[in-house]
Amino acid sequence: MPARYIDVETAARLLPGCKRLLVLGCSGSGKNTLSRKLGERLDLPHISMDREVFWLLGWQQRPRDEMLERITEIVARPRWIMDGTNPRTLPVRLPRTDLVIWMRPPRLVSLYGVLSRGIRYRGRSRPEMADGCPERVTLEFLRYVWNFEQHSAPQVDAQLAAFSWEIPVLTLRSHADAARLLAGLGNDR
Repeated sequence: MPARYIDVETAARLLPGCKRLLVLGCSGSGKNTLSRKLGERLDLPHISMDREVFWLLGWQQRPRDEMLERITEIVARPRWIMDGTNPRTLPVRLPRTDLVIWMRPPRLVSLYGVLSRGIRYRGRSRPEMADGCPERVTLEFLRYVWNFEQHSAPQVDAQLAAFSWEIPVLTLRSHADAARLLAGLGNDR
């Protein structure tokens, strides 16, 4: 059964009753910024998968079994908003999710986001990244962002189709859509 896609207005009505939210999207799409803002407005603890699950000091990837253990522990909590897109972890996260926000701006928007944060955090770790992982922008990473819609988005869509038939999914195509969502919640912070 396909995912249940909703519009911004419906999502703004549903969000105050949600206890567990997933924010998915390409690197640089704004998922962390939106997650942080939603967490503040909805009083939900913000979980960055990069910081709390995937990365260890010095850009060392956490062992897979330890990652899954951490994800399982986090999703068992009663309240959270989690940003991170890794399709392989969605089967663990989706069953506990009340609503999914799927950020899908044009690739140039995500590239700009990656490049601008690369400049802003050059030589140091950004807040949503594990300590000891200074911001870096490599050609390989830029290729990943450029090809996200072709290579990674279909995997996410397949997971959403398989696991979220009863979970509402909001697709945001721009920062203006995200701003409309936040405005729909009121209570600007």
